[in-house]
Amino acid sequence: MPAIELEQFKKILERHKSEHDDYIKECEVVKRYYEHKNDILEDSAPANRNKHKEDNPLRAADNRIPHDYHAQLVNQKASYLFTYPPIFDTGNDTLNQQVNEVLGDYYEKYCNVLCTDASNYKMAWLHVWKSIEGKFQYAPVPPVQIIPIYSSGLIRELAAAIRIYIEYDISTDECYTIYEYWDNVGCTTFRNKKNAISLNDIETANRFISTYLDTGESVECNYYAHDFGDVPFIEFPNNNIKDNDLTKIKPFIDVMDNVVSGYVNDIDDIQQIIWVLTNYSGADLDDFRNDLKKYKAVKMESMGSDDKSGVQTIAIDIPVEARNKLIEICRKQIYEQGQGLDPHPEGGYSNSSGEALKFMYAPLELKSGLMEIEFKPGFSKLIRFIAKSLGHSEYFPITQTWTRNSIKNDKETAEIAQISLDTISRKTLLKNHPWVEDVEEELKQLEEDTVKKLEYEQKAFGSYDFKRGNDIDV
Repeated sequence: MPAIELEQFKKILERHKSEHDDYIKECEVVKRYYEHKNDILEDSAPANRNKHKEDNPLRAADNRIPHDYHAQLVNQKASYLFTYPPIFDTGNDTLNQQVNEVLGDYYEKYCNVLCTDASNYKMAWLHVWKSIEGKFQYAPVPPVQIIPIYSSGLIRELAAAIRIYIEYDISTDECYTIYEYWDNVGCTTFRNKKNAISLNDIETANRFISTYLDTGESVECNYYAHDFGDVPFIEFPNNNIKDNDLTKIKPFIDVMDNVVSGYVNDIDDIQQIIWVLTNYSGADLDDFRNDLKKYKAVKMESMGSDDKSGVQTIAIDIPVEARNKLIEICRKQIYEQGQGLDPHPEGGYSNSSGEALKFMYAPLELKSGLMEIEFKPGFSKLIRFIAKSLGHSEYFPITQTWTRNSIKNDKETAEIAQISLDTISRKTLLKNHPWVEDVEEELKQLEEDTVKKLEYEQKAFGSYDFKRGNDIDV
């Protein structure tokens, strides 16, 4: 018996259809910009001239140059936050090891996907489930496939989640639209045939699928229960207002696309000088070009006192300074509004102190800090799901350690460590030293080096029993 009937499910879909369709349209735009397919590539863009070629022969060039600032800023944030993904401590060494084993080899990759999805689509989603063998599984889900349903109240918790996607059934050689309704006890699945779609189109269709459920054909229904005790979907918001990273910078990117494309078009067009001939006495234009090339002059006919014979050229004036200034302003605004790290700041990064580098990273750190705050509850929920699946209690504190990937002044850091030798422990010094990756391994190596040094001194200057720790009488 399904947890939700078909007619009830259709009413829920209808209630969320308008909002979800608007969300999909937004996602389409952001996806294009992330893939370097900006509006400038569309024929409707103001700077495009292909539709005006016949009206203005002086404007024949039609270059369209998109800028990938959005992808740069998103990838910059993902690298800054998740090159070294969060480390979790449950207070139980055995559980920590088991959690790391369950997270597996794809954990780092999934962190990057979650960051990219949240930056592009306002929110990322992680789905957890158990395989047929009972093994805990987890993976990101494309956000456009998810319709969240929240509870009412001050604390809005995820009460249910609808997932809509298209899949190919190898047994029937048919494509089907799958509608899944997940709550805290189970999943109700509705399936109907998807007409006129090829296997190659499934990925594209899954990216921006409609919420409409066609009941004209027979709809298959299935239900199964799970034992997670909660909706097995975890949300990862991009920030506290659940906005994407393109909204603030898109106007400036579009201006740069239009200005630079127009700039290149002008340069292309100006290479073709337009000659205006009045009362030319030559036979044809070939004679004109030959005379101009051979004699550096052309012969014109005289028409009396009101003679207007002559040769004129039409050139295109390019306002270089104004365009360069506008490009500079837009570029600066992209990094300021997008809270990114400018790869070409004024003065550069050479010989910058540690404090100066921190100041340069400040906008990126503020943006990343907001994402960290929103991501922490999601990661904690994932760890508790894993612990419960392993038979552990899910009620325990979780410490998350986040490490940023940033440019540092290694010389300055090493000097600080050197002058702190008698102030803090060796382990803390090694943890913060720029050359040390594994602190425990480095401590072990230092102990071995100390023993070897003492052995050398023993051979050179006297005898010492390293096992007993006493001098040997000789």
